[in-house]
Amino acid sequence: MADSIFRKLRDGGEEGELSPALTIEETVASPFGLDLSGYLLAKLSSSILAGKSKSQGLVLITFSRSPSFYIQFLKQKGIVVSSNSKWIRIFDCYTDPLGWIDQSSTDSSEGSSLIKIHKCVSDLKKLFSSIIEAGKELVGDGKTRFSVAIDSVNELLRHSSMSLVSGLLTDLRSHGQISSIFWSLNTDLHQEKDFGKGRFHVRFKLRKGRVRVMSEEYQVDQSGINFSPISSADSVVATTKSLLPKVHFNLQLSEKERVEKEKVVLPFEHQDNGKSIDIYDGRRSLVDGKIEATSLYSKELQTDMVSSGKGGEIIYFRDSDDENPDSDEDPDDDLDI
Repeated sequence: MADSIFRKLRDGGEEGELSPALTIEETVASPFGLDLSGYLLAKLSSSILAGKSKSQGLVLITFSRSPSFYIQFLKQKGIVVSSNSKWIRIFDCYTDPLGWIDQSSTDSSEGSSLIKIHKCVSDLKKLFSSIIEAGKELVGDGKTRFSVAIDSVNELLRHSSMSLVSGLLTDLRSHGQISSIFWSLNTDLHQEKDFGKGRFHVRFKLRKGRVRVMSEEYQVDQSGINFSPISSADSVVATTKSLLPKVHFNLQLSEKERVEKEKVVLPFEHQDNGKSIDIYDGRRSLVDGKIEATSLYSKELQTDMVSSGKGGEIIYFRDSDDENPDSDEDPDDDLDI
């Protein structure tokens, strides 16, 4: 799945659509957002240099680590970044994010056009303009595209509201020359814990409106970062749990409750020490002779009938001779209501 994510960032979106965006969220339980950002940064840089990406340039904005760290990191991956590199620009928001070291309000370049020091991270409109300007320096003003990587947006959230930061990211995605964008977000503040793995949960929205959900596990050790698929059983269990509604009562029966339920005798079931009984429904004679059914007398009252002692009788008084017995007709059918 990690390869699918990378290919989406490498290939970018279609013309007229928002650029693909990836948020890499890290927590105390899984503090490896920057490691994943570095992995994608190296892969995307290699594709740009090899001409296999729709974007032909990369603008990197650094907040949590210095530009020299990323230059050395890419060098370790076999990607040389120098002052003459025409495919990358680095915005240094790490050295002097609030302009306290250098009181001048203008941004500056460090030695060359490769690294640009940005001094006011709270001015998001200026940051947006600077990113677009740096991208155009790489690819020009035409339809050629470039990618944007932000190592961490936590510093932005410290100095600007969530709505403003979200607006900046949306504006970047909406720009016609930006092919893709990804960033890291630490939701718990950085804490060093002895954890070594986490999970990707990604939703791919297809062009026809369908959504494909994929999950993959990653592990960070001394050799680097490794990816492995999650077993289908774990995926099904996780999906099932997510689909179940959250209720405050238990819908399942315990074994004791199930046994007690089976002991309950319902009204229509036998209640005579396990022996079945017959219920006369008025339409048929009982075959066992326990209750002797009598016919209905339709013309006159039979006053001389005496109970035989074997059962009861039904005495029926008909209103008139014109009345049909057991008529299904509605007596009020002739009323005009």
